[in-house]
Amino acid sequence: MKFLRNLLAAILGTLIAFGILFFMFFVFFALVSSAEDGVTVESNSVLELSFSEPISDYEGKDEADPFGGLFSEGNGLDDILHTIAIAADDDRIKALSLTTSFIQAGLAQTQEIREALEEFQLKGKAIYAYSDYFTQKDYYLASVADSIYLNPVGGMDFKGLATEILYLKELQEKTGVKIEVIRHGKYKSAVEPYLYDAMSAENREQITALISSIWNTMLEDISDARDISVEELNKTADTLGARNPKLAIAAGLIDGAAHFDEYEAMLKTKLNLTAEDDINYVSFSEYQREALGKKIWSGKDKIAVIYAQGEILYGEGGKDYIGQGIIQKALQKAKNNDKIKAVVLRVNSPGGSALVSDIIWREVELVKTVKPVVVSFGNVAASGGYYIGAGGDKIFAEPTTVTGSIGVFGTIPNVHELSKTIGVNAEQVGTNKNSVEYSVFEPMTDTFKKVVEESIEDTYDVFLERVAQGRNMTVAEVDSLAQGRVWSGTDAVQNGLVDELGSLEDAIYAAAELAELDEFGIRKYPKYKSDFERFMEDFGGARSEWLTQYVEEEIGTEAYQVLQDLKKAKQFEGVQARLPYSLNIK
Repeated sequence: MKFLRNLLAAILGTLIAFGILFFMFFVFFALVSSAEDGVTVESNSVLELSFSEPISDYEGKDEADPFGGLFSEGNGLDDILHTIAIAADDDRIKALSLTTSFIQAGLAQTQEIREALEEFQLKGKAIYAYSDYFTQKDYYLASVADSIYLNPVGGMDFKGLATEILYLKELQEKTGVKIEVIRHGKYKSAVEPYLYDAMSAENREQITALISSIWNTMLEDISDARDISVEELNKTADTLGARNPKLAIAAGLIDGAAHFDEYEAMLKTKLNLTAEDDINYVSFSEYQREALGKKIWSGKDKIAVIYAQGEILYGEGGKDYIGQGIIQKALQKAKNNDKIKAVVLRVNSPGGSALVSDIIWREVELVKTVKPVVVSFGNVAASGGYYIGAGGDKIFAEPTTVTGSIGVFGTIPNVHELSKTIGVNAEQVGTNKNSVEYSVFEPMTDTFKKVVEESIEDTYDVFLERVAQGRNMTVAEVDSLAQGRVWSGTDAVQNGLVDELGSLEDAIYAAAELAELDEFGIRKYPKYKSDFERFMEDFGGARSEWLTQYVEEEIGTEAYQVLQDLKKAKQFEGVQARLPYSLNIK
């Protein structure tokens, strides 16, 4: 038996060793290939722009890390905008071919890319767009193009914006799993699905105002690009008058229906090429590697751009969520570095922990004592996301940014009814009257509820004071805009919660002006661990991601979203300053 055990151990050890060697060979080969692969840009080249990967505000890759690009499945908006700007000044790049379908970006991110493409056009360069199918977001991006083409048997989604919210009150009653809710703010409807069977009038009011404002922004941009009135565009949306290529051409939204080879033939004509000539395509990802080695801003003085993206949770933080640890360190580095003369805080967050939000707010206040801080809002800067940026010397947002949501709430899961049904009885023992603060197996006591309500009211009052201080308003004025209500960037400028409409680049130039800088370089914070490092550190995390994808595929996206909403509600710890609902605009 001992011999057999040793033999099996030796075989297992050999297999593991061969596995490690194979993996390291793969990594080495990937690194060598990456180093050898360069991009050759010939004259009269066409830059291919097709976003197949999810777009975040910032990937935080360390350029000095040889493993930085391994297993990466995303693209940073900062890198995309930089690459387009470099291409605009590259005489070798004659035109850009936009072939994106089902773009995985928020509306504000899409708007910033669109604005960068407009700058590309201003340099005298053409943009052509083609797709087999245009979603509304795809078309909004493509509408900037000089010419737009659609597959003859393709389709187009152009019907106006909408969103759907699932209400779970009856589900709770049937299962016996209840989410106890305590909130402040009549518009604070993040918890509404757990309280009601239908949408409240207040929630319907704010959602209607929000998506209408965003839709109007999109229509105005499309109207300018296509020379079609907003009224005509709305008529087309109301009648589904662009659902196929023929109707889309008649409505003026596209220029023609063509197969991709016919689209390429058109490109050749535009580039003065013969039918036998090849188009000098340059892939965006390959060109990006070259472009990121070139600087747009340079100077001994620096502006720090600090990215805060994701939900706000207590902890260190990372690429996918905001923690006080990583953001505090970034702000302190910027504050203590004499070469850094100003800070831009880029926020893209639906909110989360009120405690963490206040910790970050305080750090921003400390930075402001020695150098200016300008805030740029991305897709969403709501509740806690607004909280951390409220103290900025100046706040920018895109017209399509979802912001505001100044309000707080608490959710506490309770399975008392379920435990009775399945025959579970929990008994508690404590030394003092309130030792057993709360049990999910027992109904919420009046004492516990009063304590939670007190905490929520205190947090809400502090939230109002922070915003009032930062926006130079009275507490009463902030309260009239608060109550958890969300606003578009356009409306937020009008009510004083945001200073100006503008992009991250606009925020950077504003910071330079406040710091009285004519020339400056950029430093980005924080630096995240590469996907390769995280993969090697946590095989369990990788396995979890694979299982998540499998479950979603098996039960469907909508059912999976219900599951995630219930899971999130159970995970909320402490008082929450969070976006008032799970919003998916489509």
